[in-house]
Amino acid sequence: MRLATRPNGTSDGELVVVGADGARCMGVGGLPNLLAAIASWNEASPLLLAAAERVEAGEGEPIDVTALLSPLPRSWQWLDGSAYTTHGDLMHVAFATDAPASDRPLMYQGLSDRFLAPRADVPFPDVALGIDFEGEFGVIVDAVPMGTCADDAAAHIRLLVQINDWSLRALALPEMKTGFGWIQAKPACSMAPFALTPDELGPEWRDGRVCCDLVVDWNGKRFGHVNGAPMAFSFPELIAHAARTRDLVAGTIIGSGTVSNPDYATRGSACIAERRAIEMIAQGAPQTGFMVFGDTMRMAGQRRDGSEPFGVIEQVVVFAG
Repeated sequence: MRLATRPNGTSDGELVVVGADGARCMGVGGLPNLLAAIASWNEASPLLLAAAERVEAGEGEPIDVTALLSPLPRSWQWLDGSAYTTHGDLMHVAFATDAPASDRPLMYQGLSDRFLAPRADVPFPDVALGIDFEGEFGVIVDAVPMGTCADDAAAHIRLLVQINDWSLRALALPEMKTGFGWIQAKPACSMAPFALTPDELGPEWRDGRVCCDLVVDWNGKRFGHVNGAPMAFSFPELIAHAARTRDLVAGTIIGSGTVSNPDYATRGSACIAERRAIEMIAQGAPQTGFMVFGDTMRMAGQRRDGSEPFGVIEQVVVFAG
């Protein structure tokens, strides 16, 4: 089942169920938005499934994919992990920092009061801030009690999403050195238009991981074609880590961190900072600059058959003037 949110003049938009071909959709009476549906998933799920069956039977209306909002235009909590060992190792090179002496997942709490629409322009105040994209996958959970273990956490995963976690690299290291975490370096993320129930991915959802490729183009040129499988920590493990000392409210989004593969020489990268680190290793200094105003990026999760189940994030970087 695929869900999306279209604008209706409210902050949370209108929830719609989308057909398998991505061409038709249908609203669901009694479920005004996705945040409300997640909060009452056991009651909402049969209504959503019934609507999905009707859409597949030809009911509903054509969908304007270019007008869709993020599936969750805002939520209560956004927790982003860093579950790819290759990315972590390369970023320590890029920032000249030591790897943390810990066997626990890395995670930070980011901005959750808005997630940018997948086709929205992305404003920044200054190109000198080191504008970077970061492609990743994520999950949306229902209410997770404090202390939930990884074995039980999997049952709380309701939807899978694809995210672009925008970053401002010139601000990242100074904020890291404070020991308090990121504020200025992590603006609002973008989210691909479709949120999927895990069964929608079939065998490409396994071991608590989104095992699709993530294809990234920068200014129309292929930048990366990475696969989501090699997470050092699964999504259930990330959820359990986040819930160790707190309840997770329904609608919490947990991110994988930047998708990264050991064979980056052939697969490329899902963020610019990682490529710069690779260049530092190979050539002694970074060769690739960060984004400038007018740059475009396209990002899409891709199945083995070439289909793009999450839809596409396609955006332009603009001056926030």
